[in-house]
Amino acid sequence: MNSKILQSGAENKLQQKNLGHFRSPAAEQAFQTAYAEAMRALPTPTATADVPTSFGSVRSYKFGNSKGTSLLLLPGRSASTPMWEPNVATLVQHRTAYTIDLIGEPGMSVQTRPFTNAGDQAVWLREALAGIGLPKVHLVGVSIGGWSAVNLALYAPDPIASLTLVDPASVFGRLTWKMIVVSLGSVLPFMPQAIRMTLLSWISGGAKADESVPIAKLIASGMRNYANKIPVPTYPSDEQLRSITVPVLALIGGRSIAHNPKKAEARAKRLLQQGQVELWPAASHAMNGEFPERVNQTILRFVDNVDSH
Repeated sequence: MNSKILQSGAENKLQQKNLGHFRSPAAEQAFQTAYAEAMRALPTPTATADVPTSFGSVRSYKFGNSKGTSLLLLPGRSASTPMWEPNVATLVQHRTAYTIDLIGEPGMSVQTRPFTNAGDQAVWLREALAGIGLPKVHLVGVSIGGWSAVNLALYAPDPIASLTLVDPASVFGRLTWKMIVVSLGSVLPFMPQAIRMTLLSWISGGAKADESVPIAKLIASGMRNYANKIPVPTYPSDEQLRSITVPVLALIGGRSIAHNPKKAEARAKRLLQQGQVELWPAASHAMNGEFPERVNQTILRFVDNVDSH
């Protein structure tokens, strides 16, 4: 066999070790089937695009066509656009909403270059905003999507009109051992499906999680079928959080296992220059799905107030 072909194959395998990827063609097909099923619960997008960036292509969806500054919704770990099903239909009645699948997470985005640090993760998101055509945007992030929003604010804040952080992970409180156990489901492909569903129910405050729930099925499929190669999220320092000058809405679940809720609330109130911080005692880490209308209306009031000032 040609030595160049052997060398190329070795390089491809080495590169794949550092890139998020589906574990096999069959794994990718299984995920895409679950993704298509979950997407059917959302309103029909007004536009779909694959936006090129320095770290791969970013799948973007546009919902609605309202005037004013748009929303950009960032999903959580092992999730993707369909996780916003409880929220999109209401939000687009008032604002144009864009969603993207995070590079390096299971979804329709494709990673082509490894991440070396948090700055890299800000680069692709900033490039995606430019490619979509969003010079100014209200970022809304759940869990690791909240971390991604804060990370962009630290490295490239210019396009950000405001940040809404829905129980953000590794931002105001360090990850708990419970959250780390849940995260193992996304790196251990041999974990039984029943245990994955139990972990999803656990992180969602006991909500039903099985194959009959499309978004639970999708997230479990992503955990099983996709190899995540994203670096461990860097925990922002006090100085970094103080440096954020845009308005921030921080919603923290009182029953969240992602962090210590009361300590996270206290840190957010202490450090944010323009922070509206709310602790919802009855909410878990999955608060956007538990209390969708309350979350939706709180977001809309916040961004309306930001724009009016």
